[in-house]
Amino acid sequence: MSTTGEPSIEAAERLQGCTVEDSAAKQLPVPNVPDLSAFDMNGNLHMTSESMEKMHQASVETQSIMQKYRAAMREMQVRLEILDQDLNLKKHRNPIHHIESRLKTPASIYEKIGRYGYEATLENMERYILDIAGIRVICPYIQDVYSLFELLNRQDDLEIVKVKDYIASPKPNGYRSLHVIARIPVFFMDKKESIPVEIQLRTLAMDFWASLEHDLKYKAVSEVQGIDASSELKDCSRIIEEVEARMQVLAGALEPEGQSS
Repeated sequence: MSTTGEPSIEAAERLQGCTVEDSAAKQLPVPNVPDLSAFDMNGNLHMTSESMEKMHQASVETQSIMQKYRAAMREMQVRLEILDQDLNLKKHRNPIHHIESRLKTPASIYEKIGRYGYEATLENMERYILDIAGIRVICPYIQDVYSLFELLNRQDDLEIVKVKDYIASPKPNGYRSLHVIARIPVFFMDKKESIPVEIQLRTLAMDFWASLEHDLKYKAVSEVQGIDASSELKDCSRIIEEVEARMQVLAGALEPEGQSS
C-alpha cells in the first residue's frame, strides 16, 4: 500500500483495467448532451437513429460506472463503522461521531473534467476524477482524525493514493480537514475492481465552520452591511483551532489510563 504524498496524475489516477470493447464504449461523449449539429436553423433537434443509440449506450454505461462508485462508497463506510465499533469494544471510545456520504452527479463530474482541460468522455471520467464517491467522517477530536487515518493506512488491501492535510496546513480562508483518496477493492459478479473513494476526516468544530463558510458564501454576506466575512471566518477558524487544542488536552487528562485511542 502506498504512503502519503502527491504522486503524478498518471500514477495516482490511472485507468481501471478494461477490455477493448469496454474502452471503446468509454470513449462515448457525455450522455444527454446532443451535438450542436443535431439542431436545425429553427433550433429543433433532429437526431439519427445512430446518434440516439450512441446516447442510449453512453447513458447505460454511465449508470453502470456510477453503480460501481456507489458500491465502493458503501464498502468504505462499512469499514469505518467496523473500526468505530472495534475501538468502542477494545478501547471504550467511539472516534466517529457520524458519517455522511455523497455521490457526484454525472453533470458535476463532466463539468469538472472540462475544468481539468480534458474531453468529457466516460474514460476520462474514471481516469481523472477521483472524488466521484465521497465519505465525510466527523470526529470529536483532532486525535481521532489522525488515529482513524492511521488505522486505514494499515489495511493492506487499501491503496492510499493521495493525502492533503488541511489541518496541519489550513487553506487561506481557514478551512481545515484531512482529505484522503483511497482505492478500495469491490467484488462484483465476474470481477474485482479497485475503485477510488474520497474520505474527508474532520472534527465537529471543523464541520460546523465549513457549513458556516458554505452558507455565508452563497448568501454573499461579505457584500451586506460592510461585513468582512472572509476576515471573520479566518478569525473563527483560528479560535476553533485553539479551543480544540485545549479540549484535546482536557480529554486526555480525563481519560482513564490505557483507554486512549
